[in-house]
Amino acid sequence: MIEGRPSHTALRVATHRAAHQLLDTPVVFHDPLALAILGPEAAAGVRANPGGSERSIVGPYLRAFLAARSRVAEDTLQALHGARVTQYVVLGAGLDTFAYRNPYMPSSLRIFEVDHPSTQEWKRNQLAAAGIPLPPNLTFVSVDFERQSLRAQLEYGGLRADEGTCFAWLGVTPYLTRDAIDETLAIIADFCRLGGGVVFDYAVPPETLGIAGRAVVTAMATRVKRIGEEWKSWIVPEQIVRQMRDLGFNDVVDLDGVALNARYFAGRSDGLRVGDAAHVLRAVRR
Repeated sequence: MIEGRPSHTALRVATHRAAHQLLDTPVVFHDPLALAILGPEAAAGVRANPGGSERSIVGPYLRAFLAARSRVAEDTLQALHGARVTQYVVLGAGLDTFAYRNPYMPSSLRIFEVDHPSTQEWKRNQLAAAGIPLPPNLTFVSVDFERQSLRAQLEYGGLRADEGTCFAWLGVTPYLTRDAIDETLAIIADFCRLGGGVVFDYAVPPETLGIAGRAVVTAMATRVKRIGEEWKSWIVPEQIVRQMRDLGFNDVVDLDGVALNARYFAGRSDGLRVGDAAHVLRAVRR
């Protein structure tokens, strides 16, 4: 991490999210703040060249996947919000904008953004520069994972175990060791014991994919490794579904590429869809 700056990956994801608003009709994931939070210079660059450097065949698949996983997370929150689920935690928030376009009454949902202190500093500067106000129901939870406990920081930030909680954990698991993933999932399960759920995406072992999918995943892993953000974990779908059930989640759905395309991309005239490697897991405890 560089002081006051986000990770390369966080910025790249935000840029793709903004490009989705311009390139794809209809949008799968509507985010009216996606361009504004980038800042004037970066936003102008996206408007001028929304495809960016992703003009290969991989670009649309990646853009579709980033939109789909955010849609799954916010659809899950919508389904759970109400009597029991009154807290929403965005782990590895990056430049996520949900808190600033929250459609629910502030009194009915407390939002916690969890991220590295440097990324949060950069984001808060971006929000201030764009004139995007901080809502009263938002809490920033800074966690330096090399020095601090996620559980302790969540509790210090005010997250309550006696209220239902929905977690969004997007674009993070490939960069963690399996031990770190398991520890985080156990913490999430503890906070969901009275109801709630989690949505997260993950990378499947390349050898389980077809030739095209394996080539795409390997290329992406190689790219992020070059910028110092190496993928460390690969997850087998059947194993993670079983693990989530063992943690107490009684409604576990692994959305693969076929399921995501059927749910969000059916009938499109532009052919936008996710690839074979896509996996987003939704686990709910009722």
